[in-house]
Order: sequence, then structure tokens, then C-alpha cells
Amino acid sequence: MKLFVGGLSPNLDEVDFKEMFELYGSVQSAILVTDKNTGKSKGFGFIDMPNDTEGKEAMDLLDGVAIFGKKIAVKVAEDQPRKTSTDFNYRSNDRNDSRGNRFEPRNNDRRRY
Repeated sequence: MKLFVGGLSPNLDEVDFKEMFELYGSVQSAILVTDKNTGKSKGFGFIDMPNDTEGKEAMDLLDGVAIFGKKIAVKVAEDQPRKTSTDFNYRSNDRNDSRGNRFEPRNNDRRRY
């Protein structure tokens, strides 16, 4: 069972994060999402517990508990499809030209000299 954990303190590290859930059963993986530049926690993470019963127990007991002065939220993680560049619908009329103006094809019949 994969769990989403939100509302985490930036002071929480990955070891403490994993150990918090190991009290309720085995943890296959613990991912604490961090900022690339600062390395600090973004306030949420994911826990993967192979036993669903243990995962539900951890979710029920830890949801709403204050850790480092912040109440955390524990929910079942929802799979979200990843977007790729092919998922976006590009149209040539929506692109900007190099001058920053909207691209509009020229109509040679209406050109005045």
C-alpha cells in the first residue's frame, strides 16, 4: 500500500520519516520529497508498505498527529499519469514568433507597398 504523507516539518529527515512508519509494520520504501536547490523537505513524502493491513493501521493512527509541531495528513496515494511532451496539443497559431507577437500568416493579397 502506497501512502501520501503531507504537512511534514522541514526539520524531519528521511530516516525519521521511515522510522515513524516502521513502528506499525515493514516499510518497503520511504521517499521524502526535497527541494533540489536547498535540499530541505518540501513538506510531503510517500511511504510504501507491502502489507495493506499494516498500512491502513499506520494511516488510521498517524493521520492528524502532530510531528515537530505540525499536524500531518496520511492518505492512500493516488497514481497520477505523467505528462510527456506528446501529451500537449500544439497548434502553430498559438506559438509566439521571435518578436513576442502572435504568429499570424501573411496575406499577400492585401499587402500594400
